[in-house]
Amino acid sequence: MAAEAPKKAEAPEAAPAAAEEKAVVPGPEPPADDSTALVVVDKVADKPSAEKNTPRNSNERDIALAKVEAEKRNTLIKAWEENEKAKAENKAAKKVSTILSWENTKKAVVEAQLKKKEEELEKKKAEYAEKMKNKKAVIHRRAEEKRAMVMAQRGEEVLKAEEMAAKYRATGIAPKKFLGCFGA
Repeated sequence: MAAEAPKKAEAPEAAPAAAEEKAVVPGPEPPADDSTALVVVDKVADKPSAEKNTPRNSNERDIALAKVEAEKRNTLIKAWEENEKAKAENKAAKKVSTILSWENTKKAVVEAQLKKKEEELEKKKAEYAEKMKNKKAVIHRRAEEKRAMVMAQRGEEVLKAEEMAAKYRATGIAPKKFLGCFGA
C-alpha cells in the first residue's frame, strides 16, 4: 500500500498535461469482495491559465505517460493476481468438497457394513439363545424321564416289599435279611 500511495499522488501531477481528458484513477481502497474497481474522474479546468495552456516538454510528458503505464500495468497485475487467487480458492474448495463427499460416502458404507454385521450378530445370538433354550428343554425332559423312572422303580420296589411282607406274614417266616448291614 505504501508503494501505491506515491503513485496515486503522482497521477494528479500528470493530469495537468491533459486538462480536458478523462483520467483513470484507482479507487481509494478495494471493496470487501476484493474485486478491483476503476473510478473514472472527469478533469475540468476551473480557470484556464496561461500555465496550463503552455505545452510541456516531451521529457515530462514521457515521464507522465510512463507513470500511467506503470500504474496501469500494476493494476492489471493486481487484477490477475486476485483472479489467480480466486481460481486457487475455488479449486481448493472444489477439492475439499470432493473429499468431503468421498468421506461421507465411505462413512455411509462403513456404517452399512457395521449395521449388517450387528444384524448378523443379533441373528446368531438369537439362534444361539434358541439352541441353548432347546438344550435346556432337552435336559429338563431327560431329568423328568429319569425322575419318572426312579419313581416307577421306587414304586415297584415298594410293591415288591409289600408283597414280600404280605407273603412273610402269611407264611409266618421272617425274612433272612433284615438290614443289609446285619447278616442273618
